[in-house]
Amino acid sequence: MEISAWFGTEGGVHAIDLLDGRLKLRHLVLVVAIADHGSVLGAARHLRLAQPAVTRGLREAERVLGVELFARGPRGVTPTLFGDAFVEHARAVLAELRRAGDRIAGLADAEVGTVTIGTLLAGSNVLLPRAIATLKRSRPGITVIVHEATFDAQVPRLLDGEIDLVLGRLNPIGELPGVRQITLYSEPVLLVARHGHPARGRPGLTLADLLGYPWVLPLEQTALRHELEQVFRAEGLAPPGNLVECTSVLTVRTLVRDTDMIAALPELVARTDAEIAPLPVPLETVRRQVGVTLPAHRAPTPSARLMLEHLRARAAEVGDLTG
Repeated sequence: MEISAWFGTEGGVHAIDLLDGRLKLRHLVLVVAIADHGSVLGAARHLRLAQPAVTRGLREAERVLGVELFARGPRGVTPTLFGDAFVEHARAVLAELRRAGDRIAGLADAEVGTVTIGTLLAGSNVLLPRAIATLKRSRPGITVIVHEATFDAQVPRLLDGEIDLVLGRLNPIGELPGVRQITLYSEPVLLVARHGHPARGRPGLTLADLLGYPWVLPLEQTALRHELEQVFRAEGLAPPGNLVECTSVLTVRTLVRDTDMIAALPELVARTDAEIAPLPVPLETVRRQVGVTLPAHRAPTPSARLMLEHLRARAAEVGDLTG
């Protein structure tokens, strides 16, 4: 099967055979590094190469492709239209090669490898640390890399092969045919505040009573935010106007501990901080299905498969802790 790229010319389009031996793996590495660092000098420092060597490699890649990949400016370089397209494919190729190396290493020696996990708020404070701890006890040579971001930001990296799995609340994937999900456990979501919060002294506390205080809520594009807004609408209330939007668990917990802010947190997050506690206002319709999101058509690497096994084993324990 011939693999080629199509680029425009003055006389139409022509195909470029990228398997004819002229384009090297080092060209892909150089181009991605230049895109990541915004300059040839930054890429050279990152790759520990001389700047002329990086410049020469970039020119070679551009000659092979017949197009300019970066526009040069006084403060560095920016990808052209062709550069953006090529960098996208180069990242995918390099990610697959890293996965291939991990798989070969895992098959040859189950003691080494790398697993990269994208994490969301749910599952990050109890399940993931426990699973990592037991994995590292049995396979100390496996490197675990954890990236925290929203689900929407994690999915493209999952599909590109930059991360192996996403752990956290399971989001609807009806419009994401390239992924599959595995449920690990179910966890309630609780409204929380600091122990000395003035709302705790009000008898018959209701959700409406809490609207007079500042809130810290998940970002608008998250499923939890949508469900919380549905709770307010169901009670005929407008969502809080005085709010901070945040998905960092450390920031949320600090804001709740140090101010009169109210937050909605997974039960295991809420009950593992001695300085905050649930409020007596239930969110009966809000419950988190915690699990992993995986690529639908790509088998996990040996290291990722081991991580998944440990997540499943620890999830059975964590599920017993939730209400």
